[in-house]
Amino acid sequence: MAEDLNEQEPTAEEKAKFEADVLKAAEDAMKMDGSTGSPTENKDDAQAAGDAQAESGTEPSAEAAAEQPAEAAAEVDPTEALKQQLADANDRNLRLMAEFDNYRRRTAKEQLELIETANGKLLEKLSEVQDNFERAFASENKAQDLEAFEKGMQMIYNQFAKILTDAGLEQIDPTGAEFDPNMHEALMQQPSETVPEGHVVTVFQKGYKLKNKILKTAKVIVSSGK
Repeated sequence: MAEDLNEQEPTAEEKAKFEADVLKAAEDAMKMDGSTGSPTENKDDAQAAGDAQAESGTEPSAEAAAEQPAEAAAEVDPTEALKQQLADANDRNLRLMAEFDNYRRRTAKEQLELIETANGKLLEKLSEVQDNFERAFASENKAQDLEAFEKGMQMIYNQFAKILTDAGLEQIDPTGAEFDPNMHEALMQQPSETVPEGHVVTVFQKGYKLKNKILKTAKVIVSSGK
């Protein structure tokens, strides 16, 4: 009974198997330590790798780029850029409107001055005609000879007509011409033995045009034929 309670010593085969298992476990532990390393060693390796990456100037990974501050996006805000462009466009528009208004006023003033200058020259020449009429009607210059007086009036008329012609005024005398409603105003129709139907028989009042522009139509009597 006492002999059954005593521990039996392991056999040689059991000792050899136990030693082989311990040796194998030690080799597996050494392989694991060489591949993964301890947490402290892994941390040091990661820090060393980051330092090497910073020194080499390589770009950060996608995760690092996504974590950059939001100030860069605020600098290129499209809404603010569009607002600035709109403000610049409004400013240019206001400047152009002001410049055009000044140009319009300046041009209108120059045209008015040109018209006044042209009228001044014409009135200066017409004043000479008035002076000649006043001299002709003066008491000391009244001629007893009606023929001389008529000759003087004719000279004044020729002077007046020349001034108007030089200014571009052209007289419209359509006697015998075909009636043109754009240039003539028909007062009436009357039969005529010599003037064809639809042609001017008599000019009641002559018309005038200035450089192909009708100023006053001629008042005429139109033939209705035989």
